[in-house]
Amino acid sequence: MTTLVDSNVLLDIFTADPNWFAWSQSALADALIEGRVGINQLVYAEISVSFTTLAELDAVLANLQIERIDLPWGAAHLAGQAFVAYRKRGGLKTAPLPDFYIYAHAQAEDLTLVTRDAKRCQTYFPEVKLITPIELHSQNTP
Repeated sequence: MTTLVDSNVLLDIFTADPNWFAWSQSALADALIEGRVGINQLVYAEISVSFTTLAELDAVLANLQIERIDLPWGAAHLAGQAFVAYRKRGGLKTAPLPDFYIYAHAQAEDLTLVTRDAKRCQTYFPEVKLITPIELHSQNTP
């Protein structure tokens, strides 16, 4: 099994988030036991804010055994279509496209996704296998 890790999970770990660190660290450890774990270019960009140098970021990812998985072209179309559906349903965020692209990547390559943004992913990409905190399944997201 290959697991894609969302940036919110890694940022929880890098910042020692008081609410989510334990869950995120455990979810990442479990994913590593199950198989390959990776991130794509969008997640890489989003987590880069926690590091001052490229070398530092790459060293941490190597230490965590997180691989780079390139975004597939097919995911771009899936992400765009999901974004259109989101806006038609009254979605208010004007820039969630990177999130949709991450979810679309998981769907296009049949990857499991570790994320705290379960509701939106489930709504627009119901085929994606998710690893999420149980509490989040009750939140409402347009």
